[in-house]
Amino acid sequence: MDNDRIDQIIDKHQGEASSLIQVLLEIQRENSWLPKEILERVSEKLQVSLAQIQHTATFYKAFRLVPKGRHEIHICNGTSCHVRGAQGVIDTVQDLIGIRPGQTDLDSKFTLETCNCLGRCALGPVIEIEGKTHSKMSPAEAKDVIKKYE
Repeated sequence: MDNDRIDQIIDKHQGEASSLIQVLLEIQRENSWLPKEILERVSEKLQVSLAQIQHTATFYKAFRLVPKGRHEIHICNGTSCHVRGAQGVIDTVQDLIGIRPGQTDLDSKFTLETCNCLGRCALGPVIEIEGKTHSKMSPAEAKDVIKKYE
């Protein structure tokens, strides 16, 4: 994302420091993540310290400070999925792809996220990859599903 586009987004919000979250959300919507160079530009234009911007971007789970992988894996760990063994599924996926929730692997193939609910409580444990739902997952089945995306 170039500086002109960043400036347009900031100008749309009248360059107000109070619009920081909205500016970051809009930039991320277009860029898919928030690299340091973009945060520095926002800091300069909104006259908000880089430390404050980084604090905001790390406080809210909605912001990404690393690029997403080609395959986003979401594993439900809500109550229903948890009691049906979601933690075993999470552990298996972590071991298989070598990252923890909230991380992207080094070759940007996978991003792993856990969430509190995917809205399919009767089908848990649930894994969602690229919008496709895989239900009633066991650790072995999760391994087979992930291998299809390697």
